[in-house]
This record gives sequence, structure tokens and C-alpha cells, in this order.
Amino acid sequence: MPKVHVFGRDHINTDEIIPARHLTTDVESELAKYAMEDYDKDFVKRVQPGDIIVAGADFGCGSSREHAVWAIRGAGVAAVLAPNFARIFYRNAINNGFLALECENIVSAFQDGDEADLDLKAGVITNKRTGQVVTFVPVPQFALDVQKSGGWLEYMKETFN
Repeated sequence: MPKVHVFGRDHINTDEIIPARHLTTDVESELAKYAMEDYDKDFVKRVQPGDIIVAGADFGCGSSREHAVWAIRGAGVAAVLAPNFARIFYRNAINNGFLALECENIVSAFQDGDEADLDLKAGVITNKRTGQVVTFVPVPQFALDVQKSGGWLEYMKETFN
């Protein structure tokens, strides 16, 4: 069962997701070592494949860098849920086949370390500790198709080959 990592502050920027000093590579496994380092230096020690980040509003604001998506995905994060996202981060997430799910009141529904069940088809996430069910904005089928393919380039190859 995926665990939730709560980063409840609003306006977590791309430099906090992956600090600029580590932008010397585009290899996800290398970027993953530094994911969220300036916000929580121990995050990469705790995160496991399939885990979920719950964050405050405007997640991914700041400079446009795909590295932010690559770093958290490389660390094992399956999805980020937040009330809203910086548009450029949201688009980078879709282009890279990563789930960025818009969900009001998500931060108050979870504590760090809670287990969650994420149901994309139903559009809900359930806190397994409390039983609370929170609805998120449905993911457009196109975005799900891109995510299933592993990103925009892979989707295009599958669609037009």
C-alpha cells in the first residue's frame, strides 16, 4: 500500500523539488537522489516506489524544468495530489506520463506516513487510516493514455506507428 508524504506548504517551487545545483544530468536515477532535498533532506531515505506526495497549492511553481518531474518520479513517487499546480509543472507532468492530480482539501485529509488507495477510474483517494475518501478532478482520458504509455513521446510512437 502506498504511503503518503505530506508537503503541506503552498508554493513549493521547482528549485525545492530538485535544486538547480543538481541539474547537471537528466538521468532520473541521479536526480532522484536529490528529490525534495531542500524541503526535506530525509525524503529520499523514506520514499518507496508507488508512494504519493500530498502538497499545498501551486505545487511546482517557479522555473520551468522537466527535471522536477523526473526527480520525484525517479525517487519512486507515483503521483502528486495538490489543490492546484503551476501550469508549467502540470504540463510537464502530463508530457512525462506522471500523475499530477488536482484535489481540494487534500492536505487536511492526510498525515505524513498514512497509507492511501488511489483509484484513478473512480477519481478518489482513500486514507486507509481514517477511511476518509477525497475526490479529485477527473484525469482526462488523453492524459491517462499518455501516462499509460510512459510519456508524450512514447504515446506518439504508439499512436502513429
